[in-house]
Amino acid sequence: FFDEGTINFIVNETNRYAWQKNVNLSLTAQELKCVLGILILSGYISYPRRRMFWETSPDSHHHLVADAIRRDRFELIFSYLHFADNNELDAGDRFAKVRPLIIRMNCNFQKHAPLEEFYSFGESMCEYFGHRGSKQLHRGKPVRLGYKIWCGTTSRGYLVWFEPSQGTLFTKPDRSLDLGGSMVIKFVDALQERGFLPYHIFFDKVFTSVKLMSILRKKGVKATGTVREYRTERCPLKDPKELKKMKRGSFDYKVDESEEIIVCRWHDSSVVNICSNAVGIEPVRLTSRHSGATKTRTQVHQPSLVKLYQEKVGGVGRMDQNIAKYKVKIRGMKWYSSFIGYVIDAALNNAWQLHRICCQDAQVDLLAFRRYVACVYLESNADTTSQGRRSRRLETESRFDMVGHWIIHQDKRTRCALCHSQTNTRCEKCQKGVHAKCFREYHIR
Repeated sequence: FFDEGTINFIVNETNRYAWQKNVNLSLTAQELKCVLGILILSGYISYPRRRMFWETSPDSHHHLVADAIRRDRFELIFSYLHFADNNELDAGDRFAKVRPLIIRMNCNFQKHAPLEEFYSFGESMCEYFGHRGSKQLHRGKPVRLGYKIWCGTTSRGYLVWFEPSQGTLFTKPDRSLDLGGSMVIKFVDALQERGFLPYHIFFDKVFTSVKLMSILRKKGVKATGTVREYRTERCPLKDPKELKKMKRGSFDYKVDESEEIIVCRWHDSSVVNICSNAVGIEPVRLTSRHSGATKTRTQVHQPSLVKLYQEKVGGVGRMDQNIAKYKVKIRGMKWYSSFIGYVIDAALNNAWQLHRICCQDAQVDLLAFRRYVACVYLESNADTTSQGRRSRRLETESRFDMVGHWIIHQDKRTRCALCHSQTNTRCEKCQKGVHAKCFREYHIR
């Protein structure tokens, strides 16, 4: 997702910003990849101070980081990291400084997204504790304080589309909907750019309304979600107090045949309202539920749209869970540094999801995948021109990646990494001495 076009764009904007500050940064794509590798690595190896990665103390020194890039060089690059031209910022956009990156990442996420029928839409939080108007407080959430981000994902948690929330002052709702409903429409429009397929979107009561369901039906998109009672357009269902006195599993529903929209009120542990323009009541199945009164599990009736909603709605939650496990720990002084960490974590989650689909015979967990990416980024782009670095022997998976390995001549003879006899050739990427006759075997064994 951070392809060569995105990497070169970040390099150019960072160099432009440093030049505007009268600093000749001369950042290269190789150095930027080292910076990204360190940010990824900080998700599973965390120090109280990031400078401890480069300390010579045996309890903290990290060879992979120290051999990739100098400490002061990393600090300088990280302090000038930039993603937009300051002379062309939109004053009506609170996220103008990262808007070009958001557009690029949304494009890449959608281009490689697996084609599925079921999608989830919801809110995600990017942790931030600084002073900025777009920061929001959400009580009862795992991340209470930070930027709220509207997210559309697959049912497994692949992030297809995202947009940071700016409130109604900077984002005007359309189609006489509220802000949440307008964001759902934007997500649907992004999906339909790939083709008018039978998409089915699931979301919670923050977004659902009968009016939104009607708009989505006209666009040819199926949708199901829990709904607040005042958004049901005065649907004549049984009173919640009356329904709660009935046996658990009881339900009532009404169908608007002209709009093809159903609203169902179901008695579970509490009374739940669900609205859909695609799924009905039938078939009504039995499901096992825990009873707090008897401390046992009982069988209750469950309408079809409730069952489907419970199975498919958790995509955003799965993505949040994956991001929270090993999220980037290094933060800068700029307000958008935590947001950049969120984008990197989301890209890694998406890459891992695709890896699981493509390599079902060799499954790896998220931690192993993240470690592999960090190691390859740091070793493949390490600065080997500094004194004492070429002789270091780092063994990571990039030796076997079959990309960019070339045999070149070296002035000083060294030992072959395979047969250990003297040689005057080496691998340009691995920076290891190797004979021409040993070259192929060394990179596949």
